[in-house]
Order: sequence, then C-alpha cells, then structure tokens
Amino acid sequence: MTPTPTVTSFRERLGASRAGRRTRSALAVGAVAATFALMISMALAPPIPPSDAAVLHAYADAHAQEVEVEADVTAEHLVATGAVTRDDYDATAGIDTLKAGGTNHDWAKLVLLFAGFPMTDTNVTVITRWMRQENYVDSWWNRNNPLNNGWGASAGAGGTGRNVNLVEAARNAADALVTNRGYAGIRAAFQDGTSSSAVESAIWASPWASGHYNGGTHWHYTPVEVIQAPASAWG
Repeated sequence: MTPTPTVTSFRERLGASRAGRRTRSALAVGAVAATFALMISMALAPPIPPSDAAVLHAYADAHAQEVEVEADVTAEHLVATGAVTRDDYDATAGIDTLKAGGTNHDWAKLVLLFAGFPMTDTNVTVITRWMRQENYVDSWWNRNNPLNNGWGASAGAGGTGRNVNLVEAARNAADALVTNRGYAGIRAAFQDGTSSSAVESAIWASPWASGHYNGGTHWHYTPVEVIQAPASAWG
C-alpha cells in the first residue's frame, strides 16, 4: 500500500529542489566570476620582453641599407670613388706583437705602452733618437738597457746596470719616466705627443744624463735605422 504523501514531505522536497537550484546557480556565477578575474589578470600582466635576438633582428630590419650597382662594378671601385665608405679603425700593438717584431722601434713603442703615453710617430722617433745617443744603433740592446736607465736595473751605477731582458728594460724605463719627479717635463711632452722638439728639450733639461746632452748640441736628427735585437735579448 503506497502511503499518501503528506503536505510536510511535499514541502520538504520542494525546499530541497529550490536549494539545489540555488547551489547550481551560485556555482555557475562563481565560475563566471573566476573566469572573468582570470581574463582581467591576464590583461593586466606585463608582456613578456622580447629576446636579444628579436631586438637585434628588429633593429636590423629598421636600419637595413641597400646599395644597387652595376654588375661589373667592384667593391674596390665603390670605395675608391667615394660611392661607398668604410669606417676607419686602428689598433695598438701589444707586448707579444712588439716582442715578435724585436726591433729598436718596437722597443720604443713598448716603453710608450708601459708608460701610457700616446704611441705617435713623433714619440717613437724621439725614443729611437734617445736610444742612439745612449747605446748607438747597432748595439742598442747592450746590457738589455737601451736608454742606460739605472731605475730597476741591477749591478751598475750611473745607468750602466743590466736588465733581465728588453721587456723588463722597457718596463723600468717607463716606470722611471712616470715616477721620478725630475722627469715631469718629459712626461708632459710625451703625453702631448705632437712635438719632438718639446720632448727632446725636456730630456736635455732633465737629470736623466749628467751632461744633459750638452744642451742638445750632441743630439742627432737623422732617421734611425731599424735594427732587430737577438731573440735572446727579449727573453
């Protein structure tokens, strides 16, 4: 026998049905809200920065250049006529390069390198002339002391000492020039690097040589021959 539903049980079922609908509606609203919040957060998030490769590629595209020439025109012709220019560049020789050269002119550049003076033709010319006054040309590496510098050299007074090798000789000569207060005038002239007479006058006036090169009257101005020292002298 099927029981007759009562009013109370009917109301209970009706309430449960309504509660279920409310729960589903709340879940649906929550899902929509969560999706909306995720979309907003994605919209507000900072964009991922481009990679270095992408930036370089974009720059190349924005600054691309094209040159149209006739088929029989060479790159050398374009440069020679000025139609296309190339950037100039230079480089300063290092210790190994100068050692490999091994000449008196290379040694002069090594002194300038260690001292931090400009490696100009004027400065190189003055130092090679100076070396000739001290040790002549054919034996400029004598005692591994081309400028007869007593600073740092071993055994020997008055600039007659010996250095371990020509690299150390250049280092000691440079150290003397930049350290000794008596050589301030030489330093200033070398730093300028444009006037051989200014450097030479400063050398004559300095205490480098006790005779001061007789005020320059014993100085010679003819070109200094390029002479290579024995490899053993370089160490």
